This record gives sequence, structure tokens and C-alpha cells, in this order.
Amino acid sequence: MLKEYLLQNWSLILILAAFAIALGITVSLDKKTIRRMYVLVVGVFLLSIVVFVEFQIIANPDFRILRSILMAVRYSATPFIIAQLIYTLVKRQTWYIFIPSIVLAVIDIVSIFTGIVFKVNEDNSFSRGVLGYLPFVVAGLYCIALVYLLIKRSNKKMMEIVPIVFLSLALLSGLVFPFVFGSAFSAIFCPTIATALFVYYVFEILQQTKKDSLTALLNRHAYNSDICKNPEEITALISIDMNGLKGINDTQGHAAGDEALLTLALCFNKALKSRQFGYRIGGDEFVIICRKTSQDEMNELIKRIETYVGETKYNCAIGYSYSGDGEKTVEEMQKESDMMMYAVKERYYEEKPESKHR
Repeated sequence: MLKEYLLQNWSLILILAAFAIALGITVSLDKKTIRRMYVLVVGVFLLSIVVFVEFQIIANPDFRILRSILMAVRYSATPFIIAQLIYTLVKRQTWYIFIPSIVLAVIDIVSIFTGIVFKVNEDNSFSRGVLGYLPFVVAGLYCIALVYLLIKRSNKKMMEIVPIVFLSLALLSGLVFPFVFGSAFSAIFCPTIATALFVYYVFEILQQTKKDSLTALLNRHAYNSDICKNPEEITALISIDMNGLKGINDTQGHAAGDEALLTLALCFNKALKSRQFGYRIGGDEFVIICRKTSQDEMNELIKRIETYVGETKYNCAIGYSYSGDGEKTVEEMQKESDMMMYAVKERYYEEKPESKHR
């Protein structure tokens, strides 16, 4: 049986091994993310064993109970893997994301005895129960949530949208193709998931040269590059600087300061819409570039930022410059927005003289 497993899953083993090695030498991802990706690697590997064993005993009625257990594991595994993906890739995601997959796993286990989701008959044949499509519905909802959350936290640039679309299509194929190709799809189900994960990881690593590792916003390198691309399209530039970061670092530690920056970045990303891009260009310095954006849209963006930041315990100074007719260069807009931002910052500290650390 080992020989047959290796023959059927050798490509999967190679992909997972390459993935594990790449994770071991990656320095641009934080340790927590790498540990969670290792869980994904192990999970896909174990699922491949479950799938292989199940379809090896599919024709033997003596293993009817074992097949029921393996089916419960398989039906529960895909939603759990996608939940683990969300938990790994979406910053500040809590373990609550696993609740639907845990509930589904309980229902799948109950189905072994009741047939509510699936039933393995006396002759080892398979039939669906009244909740037979529930595992696919739950996994599909997880896919939708994954795509939504990844796009929401992205900078809406093509280099980020493409791998998200690739990953979602690969995962969705695992939900749709079983109905098209039947049990034959089981042979490539796990390799499909592994390939999608590895390709997305490669895209993520390639993007690290343009993304800030802490906040996931675009970095200074990306900013300097982007302002040179079709500068005539840049109609608005917004400068943002956090108030009181030094005080937080000095009194609460740099971990608290990092948490503050990440919180603000999430507020900015939440506020951004189409043709609006966020950058972290320094310690607590942020810039937003708006392309082909009207002044009303810029004002609405600033209001959204102020609203979202106002819901946190942090504060920031905001300045802006608008040039709808292209009469200002990007450098002039940057200077104008910076001057306004620093004026706002000065007023903040004048009103709060106790805030000595800037």
C-alpha cells in the first residue's frame, strides 16, 4: 500500500517538501505565520493519507465502518484547512474563525451513526443524507470569506489580486470538480490544494520587496516607484503621522508601538477604495496616493479614516493636497500635504501639552 501511496502522491510530497524547506529559510515572514503555514503543510499531508486509504477500501464491505470514519475526517478537513488559511494569512484573525468548521466536524462525526450527512451502506456504497451538501456549503462560505478578507486587507493592486484569484479558483475547484469528475478527482484533490498554497506563498514572498512586513501596506520602495508611474493620474496625496508613538514605545515597549501601527494600518486599509493606495514610508509616517479621484472622494476618504481611527485608542495627524487639473507635481503635493499634517500635529501637542513624546 505504501508503494501505491507514493506513486499516487509523489508530486504532492515533493510540493509539500519544497514548501516546508522554503518556510524553514524564509526570513521575511514572522515566526507565527510560518508556524501556522507548517500546520497547513502537515494538514494537507495527513488529508492525502486519509483520501488514499478511503479510496483503497472503497470496494471492500469489511471496512464499512472505517470508511465512514475516513469520510467524516475528509468532509471536515477541507473547511478546516481553509479556516487555517484565513487564520494564517489575515492579520489579527482570532480562533473564532474555526467555530463553523468545528461544528461541521461534530455533525460529520454524528453522521457516522445517523447518516444525516452521508451514509455508507452494507455493501460499502455511498449515499447522501439530508445535510449531504453541508460540507460543501461550509467550505464554499469559507472560500468567499477568505477572498473577501484577503482583498480587503490588500492594497488593491494587480500584483496582490492575481494570487488571491488563483488561490480561490484552486480551492473552489476542489468543491466543484467532485461533482463533475466523481471519485476520480480524489487523486488530484490534495495536490491541487498544495500547489495553490505553494504558489500563493511564492507570490507573497515576491511581494515582500514592495510591502511593509509589519502593516502589510506598501513600503517606501513601492511609493518611490509608483509616483513615477503615470504621475498625471495622481490627483490627491494624503500624509498621515501617528501622534504619541515615541511615548508608547518608551512607556509600554516596542511591541505596543507595533500594535499601534498595525491598528492604524488596518484602519487605513478599511477606508481605502478603488484607485486609493496606502504606504508606510517611515516609522509612523504613512502616505495615501489617490489616482483619478475627485476632491469629494478624497474628502470622504479622510472622513472614513478619521472615523475608523476614532474608534481606536490612538490618534494621528492628517494633511492632504489635491490637484485635479494636474497643475501640481507629486513633489509639490507631498510638500503641501506634509506642511498641513505637521501643522495639525503641532496643534495636537499644543492642546495636549502632557504628551511630551512625539
